[in-house]
Amino acid sequence: MTGTQATSDHRIVVGVDGSDCSLAALDWAARQAKLTGATLEAVITWEWPTTYGAAFSFLPANYDPSADARTVLDQALKALGETYRDVEVRSVVVEGHPAPALVDASRGADLLVVGSRGHGEFSGMLLGSVSQHCATNARCPVLVLHERT
Repeated sequence: MTGTQATSDHRIVVGVDGSDCSLAALDWAARQAKLTGATLEAVITWEWPTTYGAAFSFLPANYDPSADARTVLDQALKALGETYRDVEVRSVVVEGHPAPALVDASRGADLLVVGSRGHGEFSGMLLGSVSQHCATNARCPVLVLHERT
């Protein structure tokens, strides 16, 4: 997926966290990018673990959440395989909470695609907090992809 097309003025942003629902959203967004000639921008976020007064001494010295997020995103994009090799893909790793990061990424985009639930969402919720935040705050149309049950 190196992208043999010229850079497109159209952009589809998709949030990825490695969950099954986000991988389905990535596949849907890649298919739409292929159909429309848009650039696919895959965004993953990471945050340092939060504590309440405790030091980060419990983390290993080589702990690198940014690199871990990059690995998850690279594996997800690799899994798209040959099907979308003609789609120009930008992979973006952002420090911060996914909800505001995806809203920021939606500026100037044609479409934002998110899964209805990712890691950390309550399994019984119809719409996760990140997808709900994106649906109500994004700067472009939003597609929330629901898992098949």
